[in-house]
Amino acid sequence: MAEVTKNGKTFQISEEIQVQYAELIDLIIDTDSMDDNERQYWFDIMPSMTDEQVDRLFNILDTERKKLEELESKYQKEIKDLNEKHLIEWQDFQMKDSKKKIQDEEKKDKDSEADDVLNMLNDL
Repeated sequence: MAEVTKNGKTFQISEEIQVQYAELIDLIIDTDSMDDNERQYWFDIMPSMTDEQVDRLFNILDTERKKLEELESKYQKEIKDLNEKHLIEWQDFQMKDSKKKIQDEEKKDKDSEADDVLNMLNDL
């Protein structure tokens, strides 16, 4: 038995299994559907599994990985689309807010100018 450490996790896996099923070992270590005890269980029983059982385990984990990658890709696209939509909405909001501030300042300036003119006229 040899210790295999990957992603900060350490497992006991025989050298023979490591050589024969390297890709399956990576799938088992990378899956989120197992905890570390379950991973070690599969490594322990792998030498007694039939080729058909090993193939089935590989296919299950490989399909899971592919489906998760598809979902991740789909949701990343949706998140990107939402972010772009909200960015445009935010920019519109900021533009409207800026226009309102400018209009308010212009109104204050006009009111101030009118008051100044009235004060000047009153002083005459």
